[in-house]
Amino acid sequence: MAFGHNSNVTIAGDTYHVQTEERGAAQALIDTTVYLQGRVLHRRTNSFLDLLPLNPDREQALRLRVDTQHRGVVDEIRSGKLRLTVPGDVKTSAPHAAVQAESAPAPLHLELLNAKTWLTGKRALLQIVIHDDANKPVEHATVMARVEGAAQPTAFSSETGSLGRAKLEFDMPPLTGPEVALVIEASKGKARAHLRFQLRAKPRVPSRS
Repeated sequence: MAFGHNSNVTIAGDTYHVQTEERGAAQALIDTTVYLQGRVLHRRTNSFLDLLPLNPDREQALRLRVDTQHRGVVDEIRSGKLRLTVPGDVKTSAPHAAVQAESAPAPLHLELLNAKTWLTGKRALLQIVIHDDANKPVEHATVMARVEGAAQPTAFSSETGSLGRAKLEFDMPPLTGPEVALVIEASKGKARAHLRFQLRAKPRVPSRS
């Protein structure tokens, strides 16, 4: 049985996604990753080799460790104890900031081409295209999708080709959270794009939030 958690923590307008999962007996690791707009800002890994081989009692101990590690990282973000550095974040003097602004990349534009048909039963197929401000396709952009409110942590990634397109295909996980959403994020260098689709008990055409 795999254990894991997903949480969103909003600090000063930035929403950090915290994902914790245990990697199974073969790796015997509890892995917590902190994302901001698809970029990994922090990773924390601890071993649970001492609990192997697993039995019902040790599974409960493993669940507690996963819960404790996840809650600990979330609490450290909220309290400011865990300092997260955003690559490319400009917090320096005005002259330096001006230079950074001049060299900043054009924004990305993210579109889900099959917004009305991406979910068939429990199978998700995301057909995504990324353009820049000039409506030119963006090649080699990283695209990541995750399901918030899933019973287990889920994240899927791909890269756009020469036409700026990427495809992600996966089975939808069991949904347990009170708020369930499909989040799609794209990045290339410092440029970012983000889409969020709120999911209902009965799938319907998602609306952009």
